[in-house]
Amino acid sequence: MPDRIRVDVEGRHLDLTNLDKVLYPQVGFTKGEVIDYYTRISPVLLPHLAGRPLTRIRFPNGVEGNSFFEKNAPAGTPGWVRTVRLPVPGSSRGRETIDFIVVEELATLVWLANLASLELHTPQWRVSDDGEALDPDQLVVDLDPGPPAGLPACYEVALLIRDRLAEDGLELRPKTSGRKGMQLVAELPGDETADEISAYVKDVAEELSRRRPDLIVAKMARQLRPGKVFIDWSQNNAFKTTVAPYSLRAGALPTVSAPLTWEEVEEGVLTIADLTSSVVLSRALDA
Repeated sequence: MPDRIRVDVEGRHLDLTNLDKVLYPQVGFTKGEVIDYYTRISPVLLPHLAGRPLTRIRFPNGVEGNSFFEKNAPAGTPGWVRTVRLPVPGSSRGRETIDFIVVEELATLVWLANLASLELHTPQWRVSDDGEALDPDQLVVDLDPGPPAGLPACYEVALLIRDRLAEDGLELRPKTSGRKGMQLVAELPGDETADEISAYVKDVAEELSRRRPDLIVAKMARQLRPGKVFIDWSQNNAFKTTVAPYSLRAGALPTVSAPLTWEEVEEGVLTIADLTSSVVLSRALDA
């Protein structure tokens, strides 16, 4: 295959490079396959990215090489890619604003995949058409198991949280993180601040940790986590991001942050390694 090919993606012209480059060495998964996955999964992925400022984790030399977080639109960003300029209090680089990319179309997704942007992370809020940050339209409950606890323990905690939040009229959607844990997401009307939502999830986490101290921890101290599941309420902070549904993760296998059914959570059988790009793509196409 040539080092560079010119493609038309819904009327946008892109140069794709080094498609044979292996990004997941243990299984020989190439950049071309990454682009193919993101192209084919785009009908279900794009709605989760639309309107959300995107943080990428790029792996230009594959998952075993160096990686870096990227929030700012890089040099050479095509003019048709949507960007929004937003304040970033506390930036580690001292920036007052960042020009974030917002993925609104397949061509942007393909362009990012060609840059080896394997992981896609978004906040719980969107921007308006004129680029203003809105209040969150979803909350997230992040479940982080402390070894030897793993995904089965997260399944158990997820069911407790589902039932507890149902008491408040919230319907949660479960997904794996693609690494070791889970996230549970609920849609919101967008009339509460990030601080209010974070405080609510923290209250629920503390309530459940009192109910099941053998299984759940709500404090951030890492020494409390072994053998338990940490309910990370802080992911609702306005300046934090969560891996997007259907995003690839950078590990030995091309695993995915995979949406689950509650029946699958109740069965507790699926593992992170079961949910690779090919499996998740088949699940999405069959749905």
